[in-house]
Amino acid sequence: MDDYSLADILKQKFGESIIAQQNTADNILTLWIDPDKNKAILSYLKNEIDRPFRLLYDITAIDERRRTNRNGQPASDFTMVYHLTSFERNEDIRIKAALIGEKPSISSITNIWTSANWYEREVYDMFGINFKGHPHLIRILMPQSWKGHPLRKEYHARATEVEPYVLEEQMREIADETLIFKPENWGLKKQSEDADFMFLNIGPQHPGTHGLLRLILQLDGEDIVDIVPDIGFHHRGAEKMGERQTWHKYIPYTDRIDYLSGVMNNLAYLLSVEKLAGIEIPARANVIRIMMCELFRIASHLVWLGTYAQDLGQMSPVFFAFNDREKIFD
Repeated sequence: MDDYSLADILKQKFGESIIAQQNTADNILTLWIDPDKNKAILSYLKNEIDRPFRLLYDITAIDERRRTNRNGQPASDFTMVYHLTSFERNEDIRIKAALIGEKPSISSITNIWTSANWYEREVYDMFGINFKGHPHLIRILMPQSWKGHPLRKEYHARATEVEPYVLEEQMREIADETLIFKPENWGLKKQSEDADFMFLNIGPQHPGTHGLLRLILQLDGEDIVDIVPDIGFHHRGAEKMGERQTWHKYIPYTDRIDYLSGVMNNLAYLLSVEKLAGIEIPARANVIRIMMCELFRIASHLVWLGTYAQDLGQMSPVFFAFNDREKIFD
């Protein structure tokens, strides 16, 4: 089924709720919808349409308040973007909803996809968009005491754009208070019928989490009853950095995402830029790119394989692995 017929089916089903179809460089069918109908349309795409879009691939947002050329797109202060994938069709669809105002809101789709929970929390955290009906809409990357929403355009991009940071005693007390885990906020009970539960922090400074993750364990004796993950400790704000860079100057930031196989992330970024700009790459460059990616992939695996063996108490494998890694670097 081609893009036109899929768009036609949705227009026939939902009428004026399908506001516009957007031409895109990546050729993914992109439809603007009435934000009040987001749950109905997304539920139909997941559960009712022939060869449905079962996978919620991504949810994000765009701050478009300073955009002057809409290219025929609906007026929007903030744009919600839903990216869905159908395995049976082997294709994607992008759904956009235009939100108006400084405090925009839209219905949560957590009752359609449970995985929407974290996506919506991130959009709330970064853009300040409220999701009506979300079961626990709190920040996910920034501390709970943080002021502002970093991916809004008015938010500063450099530390030098604001006054020097000072941690006053009152601010410290507020920050400390937000770090205290309160089970009732997560729908967890403090006790069972015959015992009190214990709540244990693992990380973020823990050899099992490498500084990236805090896990709050609900324990009944030695049994783990539930786990609440707390992420954001390694968030670098790469998207915000991109707002002040040219297309070329942003390339070095992409290999910092994974310092062991950086060219893999360079390639993903460059392929997107080239597709948007209509740039054709010579065959020789394509071959070199694939060779580099494969070599770096192997080098990256040698690091985890060697160090994993070392963690288990074996000394020799890490030397063999790093010897081969050095050959790749040469």
